[in-house]
Amino acid sequence: MPSLAVYGGAGALGRALVTFFKNKGYFIINIDLVENTEANSNALVNIDQSLEQQGQGLDQSLTDILKGDKLDALLCVAGGWAGGNAASKSFLSSADLMVKQSVNSSLVAGYLAARHLKAGGLLSLTGALAALGPTPGMMGYGLAKAAVHQYTQSLAQEGSGLPELAKAIALCPVTIDTPMNRQGMPDADFSSWTSPSVIAEQLEGYMTGSIKVESGKLISVVTKDNVTSFTEA
Repeated sequence: MPSLAVYGGAGALGRALVTFFKNKGYFIINIDLVENTEANSNALVNIDQSLEQQGQGLDQSLTDILKGDKLDALLCVAGGWAGGNAASKSFLSSADLMVKQSVNSSLVAGYLAARHLKAGGLLSLTGALAALGPTPGMMGYGLAKAAVHQYTQSLAQEGSGLPELAKAIALCPVTIDTPMNRQGMPDADFSSWTSPSVIAEQLEGYMTGSIKVESGKLISVVTKDNVTSFTEA
């Protein structure tokens, strides 16, 4: 049975991925702060621990769950959003949150992929299309996502520590169509938002090889009139 881990599998996008791949017959491991009962197994993160302790704890959890097997893919969709410029009262606290949610989760995902991904497997991180350029109104968010982009490109290089022929990519969406986003932006144009199911189908294509992708690529995810395009940046 093919297996994959979803880092952030208890969030809106993560749950959609768990459901999609569970229905496809995959063995699913949810990595998150809380359990997702739909997953076959759960590896919980303790955010009160240091980043090193988090990584070591999850490494042991995956070792216990997989029992010598390897993952076909590790999909990291943990993250969040916060606005604010350098003059904002909450700038430093929001930037700190963005680093913890996006950068730290990605760092641990790469650490786990190096240890538990099979040769030729897929590591997918989550960047942001906006962070390919300046983000003056959401500096912490842009900084964090830009770090994820650089990390992805580094992981794709020889000597990165990933297994042989493994691929590292970063999806760079604009807005994902989740209940929380709809609640926060009820007047937005939902036809320009990307459905989680479309992302799941694209990731399956990358995993199976039916959709070709080059390691290290930042992939823009743009939806217009309910049609989504995935373009390597």
